[in-house]
Amino acid sequence: MKSVSLGLAITAIAGAGYAAEMGAVDEPIKLAINEWTGQHVSTHVAGEMLKAAGYQVEYTTAGYMNMYQAMSDGEIHGAMEIWSSNVSDDYAAKVEAGGVTELGDLGLDAKEGIAYPAHVAEICPGLPAWEALQECAQNFATAETLPMGRLVDYPADWGTPGADRMTGFALPFKAVPAGSEGALIAELRASTEKKTPLLITFWQPHWAMSAYDVQFVELPVGNDECFNDPAWGSNPDATHDCDFAPSRIFKAGWSGMEEKWPAAYEILTNYQLDVADQQPMMGAVDVDGKSVEDVVAAWMSENEDKWKPVVDAAMN
Repeated sequence: MKSVSLGLAITAIAGAGYAAEMGAVDEPIKLAINEWTGQHVSTHVAGEMLKAAGYQVEYTTAGYMNMYQAMSDGEIHGAMEIWSSNVSDDYAAKVEAGGVTELGDLGLDAKEGIAYPAHVAEICPGLPAWEALQECAQNFATAETLPMGRLVDYPADWGTPGADRMTGFALPFKAVPAGSEGALIAELRASTEKKTPLLITFWQPHWAMSAYDVQFVELPVGNDECFNDPAWGSNPDATHDCDFAPSRIFKAGWSGMEEKWPAAYEILTNYQLDVADQQPMMGAVDVDGKSVEDVVAAWMSENEDKWKPVVDAAMN
């Protein structure tokens, strides 16, 4: 393999000093695989960079909201796409306790919010203003939610940000968790094809934002006061009567990584991925039906200038 040959060549030049910088190359680095396609892409790009440096990599399925204990225990060594607006309190607790270390921003320009396919503005005049939802909630009702409208929220494992906004704004909607990212996409597809009403919790970057002309509801800017003080905002009896906090997407790892795999720690810390690169890969997986492995392998081959300098810098 090319990556092994490269590692052997550099080892021969650098000798024992290089081996010490690489660390425990005989033990696999375990990267968390969470529940959405973008994260799979981000993680596999990182994993292939580590393999190119001569490391072994394992991809380990892990619940997004509850993987931090395993990371603190060294059972998982890295998570490549953590969203600041939707991360469990356990993450902060494990960082404070010293078991988990932040590895810097991933570099994606992100936004989360309450959203709808563009045609829904005809079903609920007044959108994108959130106040319009007060008047037309009944248009979104289903047998499951009557007399309230239905909001399709994130899968339960991702938290309840959509439900929090419905409560915060006192909107007559019932938040129904989607079963998966795929279920969210199926809702957008069906709504767009049939021109039916849909209110959904969604995010960018995502290929579906452009494929289904998804628009965000306009909400007051999210801030700490809104999230913690019920007196702030339009509803004096609840928090979260505002938009999602501006999203920062970052990486984190087991705190023992820097000592055990120094070069890998440097690679993952400096690794970044642009929306313009991630989004087409997501579409190739979810729309074209290609495997994450094949899509990432093709991107790696065609874009060495974007990732190889990070690997080379860590190995020299």
